[in-house]
Formats: sequence, C-alpha cells, structure tokens
Amino acid sequence: MLKIGNIEMKNQVVLAPMAGVCNSAFRLTVKEFGAGLVCAEMVSDKGIVLKNAKTMNMLYIDEREKPLSLQIFGGEKKTLVEAAQFVDKNTNADIIDINMGCPVPKITKCDAGAKWLLDPDKIYEMVSAVVDAVEKPVTVKMRMGWDEDHIFAVKNAQAVERAGGQAIALHGRTRVQMYEGKANWDIIKEVKQSINIPLIGNGDVQTPQDAKRMLDETGCDGVMIGRAALGNPWMIYRTVQFLKTGKLMGEPSVREKMDVCILHLDRLIALKNEDVAVREMRKHAAWYLKGVKGNAKVRNAINECNTRDHMVTLLNDMVADVEEKESQVTVG
Repeated sequence: MLKIGNIEMKNQVVLAPMAGVCNSAFRLTVKEFGAGLVCAEMVSDKGIVLKNAKTMNMLYIDEREKPLSLQIFGGEKKTLVEAAQFVDKNTNADIIDINMGCPVPKITKCDAGAKWLLDPDKIYEMVSAVVDAVEKPVTVKMRMGWDEDHIFAVKNAQAVERAGGQAIALHGRTRVQMYEGKANWDIIKEVKQSINIPLIGNGDVQTPQDAKRMLDETGCDGVMIGRAALGNPWMIYRTVQFLKTGKLMGEPSVREKMDVCILHLDRLIALKNEDVAVREMRKHAAWYLKGVKGNAKVRNAINECNTRDHMVTLLNDMVADVEEKESQVTVG
C-alpha cells in the first residue's frame, strides 16, 4: 500500500491538486468516494507569509478529508520555508507538497512551479531547506521536464530524494505541453527505477483500466487522478474497486450524479457564501452534466444561475425529464 513518511493510505488512488478546483468541498466529496489521499490546490508561499485573507481561507481542512497533502509554491527559499513552517505548525495537513509542475506563465515568471525543472541544484537546495524546517513529510509534484530538450526528470527526482523528500508525483508531460498531447509513461517507469522513495504516476488516467495499466507498466506506487474526476468522483470509487477486486463497477445514474452535484454545491456554500459558491459551481455542474443527453440547454441556464434554489431546480427538473423519457422507452 502507498505510504509517505509515517502516513499510510488505504489505497493507491490519489486526487491531484488542481488549481481553482481542489477546495475542501470538492476534496471531501472525492474523499467519500474512497480516495486514499486528496491533495489541496496550490497556495502561494507569499500569501501565507503575508497572511492574505483569501490565502488563509484556502488552508482550511475538514478532518474527514484526511490524510491530506497541502501544496505550496514559491521561487524564493526564505518565503517558501516560512510558508512551510506555518503549514507545519498551524494546519492539520498530513503532508506538505511543493509545486514543481505548474506550467502557467504567472507562476513560472516568479521562478516557481515548472521553472524549477531546469535546475536540479535549485531543487535540492529548496527541498532540503523545507525538509530541515518542518516535521511533516515533504513531497514534490513535478513534470518530466521543461520541454523536449530539457527533460531532467531522473536528475530532478534524485535531487528530491537526496534532499529528504518522502515521495514524488510525476506528470508525464513537459511544461511546454501544458495539458495537451500524450503523457509519457516511459519516463515514469525510468524515474521509478532511479529512486527509492514512492513515486505517484500522473497523466492520462481517464478510466480505472488506465490506472491499473499505469501501475503495471511503470511500477509506480500510486496513481494520481485529476481531470477525470471533475464532476465524476465515481471515477475514484470505480478505480479503487477495480484495483482491489478486478471488477468494473457501473456508471452512476443521472439522479445519482445530480444528487452529488447538489451535495457538492451545499458544501461549497458552507465553505464560501451563496453568491460566490453558485458562480464557482457553474463549471462543476457542467462537468457533472457531461455525458447526459440533451444537457446543453440546462448548462446554458446554469451559467445564468445566481442562487442555490435556481440551480437545484434546474438540476432536479432535468433529472425528472430524463427519468420520464427513460420510463417511456421502458413502457414502449
């Protein structure tokens, strides 16, 4: 089973730390579908050091989410260490993760995220400074390289291990690829064979079968699921069950999907306020609606929603419509 430092997971399935998505409401919902570990969205080291109100709110963790990994990012050693120490002493996170994979320019311009991929020496310096300053296990999430000409995944992973990192999550894409193209699983296998700490594979795991294939082909210790879980926490449950039993569980009904969507909405409202939560939930609702026949009209209406009741009514009306059409087909 996957173990990071002294933190033992119930299984090998990990929720990726997706920015703008992985707040407590989403994480808890996914956790209840069986994820062995959930990861919080990345938080700015400077935001923590300066006690920015929005940043402080991002550090909230519900005890039911644990074990949980909280991810920080930064380009300067002093503020990164200070932020890690704050997380270590003032949050109930189990693991401190350092972002070394975010490809967006506003992050890399600050010498943070994927910019580290170009310099194994900096990786060693930064990770070792954090490891020395905290008690919680320190991990790193990284990409395989900056571009096709600068793939230092093995050297970078070895630098993390030498620095005292307890695990690595490796996304098999370069920074230049962003989220396009195909993830390279061969590099995950190569890195796994070059280090002794746990390696979690990430990239193109879209089905439970993909997860098993990644584990089998690369030898990695865990599998990280990101976009495939958006609006679809059943992907987590089905993957856990498939890895455990070899049986592929069925897809949820439209009613089941919308019930969880509404639960997610209510948790988001409790976390934020109704106005902010409903606007943020619009994108999640679109993800929950994916694959539901005739969802375009409902999606368009949800994008105009400003209240919980309006959104819930739209979702329930759509379920009633789908169920009525299904019953007519059955009768016919």
